[in-house]
Order: sequence, then structure tokens, then C-alpha cells
Amino acid sequence: MPASHFLSMRAMAYNNAWANHRLLGACLELTQQDFDAPRIGFFPSIAATLNHILIVDWFYVDALEGGWLGPAAWADRMPCATAQHLMREQATVDARLIAHCDALTDADLDTVVRVNRDTRVQTERRDRLLLQLFQHQIHHRGQTHAMLSATTRKPPQLDEFFSVAEAPLRAVEFADLGWTEETVWGQ
Repeated sequence: MPASHFLSMRAMAYNNAWANHRLLGACLELTQQDFDAPRIGFFPSIAATLNHILIVDWFYVDALEGGWLGPAAWADRMPCATAQHLMREQATVDARLIAHCDALTDADLDTVVRVNRDTRVQTERRDRLLLQLFQHQIHHRGQTHAMLSATTRKPPQLDEFFSVAEAPLRAVEFADLGWTEETVWGQ
């Protein structure tokens, strides 16, 4: 398929899910004590940071799907007590985001999304809202990555994209996720 803005957003959704899979997979190897331990960061622990990523994903993905969840998404700031629970919930919302991006066209990226902010309705062009969601994920995954480096578990590499030359290096992880190169690139 020729390159397009929509395909870039779609690839970002897959890359986002892959990075979450890698990071949460590493967190599965932590003890519960290390997962919950106080750490330096915007949120005070690995668990709190990853829960923040999840609830903000719920908020934005719901809005992208046309829902009205709004701030109710963060009524419980720690919905997942364990890395296992977080991995399941994050995989679910990542699959929703991928499905949303799979269904888009370039023209859809210009449409306006209504975001329930409780006391007001934010209107945002769909491509900008997607970029905000991806940036939010990257920002807080980086914080989690730094926190993880203070544990006995070496943090996974997260700064890769889908370079053609490195396809064999990710084949096992893609298989774990049920993907192929063709799935991701729509070929």
C-alpha cells in the first residue's frame, strides 16, 4: 500500500500496543513489592504510572469511538492492582485503538471528535486527538522505563519502530500478539 496519513496513524496504534506489550511484559517479572514501591516520577510508582496510562487511554479511545465516558474514566485512579491485570486491560484498550485506526480513512482524520470534559465539550480534529494519545503514552512509558531501570529487571527497548530490516527480531513478539508484518502494514 502506498504511504498515507491514515496508514501512519494505524502504524502508530500498532507500535503503541507493541511497546505496551514489551513494557508490561517486563513488569510481569517484578515482585508486587517492586511494582508498588515508591519511585521518583510524575506518578509515585510503576503501578500508578501504568494505571494512569490505562485510564487516560480509556478516556481518549472512548471519545474517538463516539462515547461519552469522559472524566468517569479516572473515578478509580488505580483500577488494576497487579501487572497481570494491567496487561489484560491495556491489551484490551490497545485492541480497541487498533480497530479504530484500522477503520479510518485519510478523510476521517479531518473529522471532529467531541470529548466529554464534564464541565465542557472539547472538540478536536481526530488526527490531533490521536497524536495527543500517542504522545501521552510515549511520555509516561518513558517515565515507567526509567523507574524500571531502578529495579533488578532490565527495561526493554522501546525506541524502535517497524524498520523492515528488523522484522525478524520482532517476529516472536508479533506472533504472541497475533500479528504479522502484513497485519500491521495492511499488505
